[in-house]
Amino acid sequence: MPVKREPDYRILAVTAGLALIGLVMIFSASGTVAGARYGDPAFFLKRQFVYTLLGFAGMAVAMRINYRKLQDLAPYLYLFSLLMLFLVLIPGIGREVSGARRWIILGPLSFQPSEFAKLALIIAFSHFLVKKEAAGRLRDFVSGYMPNALALAVIFVLILLQPDMGTSLVAAAVVFGLFFVAGIRFSFILGTFLTMLPFLYVAVLNVDYRRRRILSFLDPWADPTDTGFQIIQSYVALGNGHIFGIGLGDGRQKNFFLPDAHTDFIFSIIGEELGFAGCLLIVFLFAIFVYLGIKTAARAPDPFGMYLATGITLSIGLQAAINFGVATGLLPTKGLPLPFISLGGSALVIWLISVGILLNVSQYRSS
Repeated sequence: MPVKREPDYRILAVTAGLALIGLVMIFSASGTVAGARYGDPAFFLKRQFVYTLLGFAGMAVAMRINYRKLQDLAPYLYLFSLLMLFLVLIPGIGREVSGARRWIILGPLSFQPSEFAKLALIIAFSHFLVKKEAAGRLRDFVSGYMPNALALAVIFVLILLQPDMGTSLVAAAVVFGLFFVAGIRFSFILGTFLTMLPFLYVAVLNVDYRRRRILSFLDPWADPTDTGFQIIQSYVALGNGHIFGIGLGDGRQKNFFLPDAHTDFIFSIIGEELGFAGCLLIVFLFAIFVYLGIKTAARAPDPFGMYLATGITLSIGLQAAINFGVATGLLPTKGLPLPFISLGGSALVIWLISVGILLNVSQYRSS
């Protein structure tokens, strides 16, 4: 067994840097809205600071627990995520906001089961794939692939029912990424994707608000005061910033022009206040995170550690890339926050715990 070493503190440094930038930008992006809505410009900053402390505490714990112990917990984490995703759909338990039922209230705090489910899926499927590989069934369709695909389908549908198509697609993409890395036949993965296309077509084009999002993505100026409003305001913010921005705190689009400026579209505010240079810095930090995560996966001493590191890296890196794409108009609008930076309670805590697991894997690298 490999000797335990120091964790890769570069991963910790990049994560801490992104979280610190997040605190600064949340205060800048939300001050006007928070002051008008709650009478306290620092309302969202205080909330994010509390969750940041909770997240780093969770990271410290996760970093000290041998990641191999998660194998025994994997089936229970999967079942617990199923239970939470069922409960959130029940009126009186799940809180409905803007037609979506995605949160469970725990006293003064709110909990988003889908964020926990993403991490639980990574742990569970890392375990499932190791078991199938050990039994020599990984490349068998009936006994190897289908049980895994069905286990994913249940979670996918439950998240989709909230409704939260963005999170369900990210979760599915991460698991399929693990399937690919594990060596499952590409024909199985491609066949599943082609089978899903008609269902995704119906789920998107037969639901009015999703269809309107796609149409506004293709031509936001066709409906500039409604479905195209958000992305047009994002363009304005990014255009205002030029190379070095108009100054931290001096952004104008956050002042009731750009909706969700401190959540889904915080990258646009970074672009306005810190310019192209600020955006490039954020992209660069995430690129470093992904590089270090892949390096950790490649050096993991066993398949379970490799799958864990790959899944965590892919989950955070993919969500960041989608957020960048949405803010710049390269992708349709999705309610996916920017990891470590956007306002988020349970999401931030889960991301930081995930990094703690990644740091633990890095301590047992094989070379």
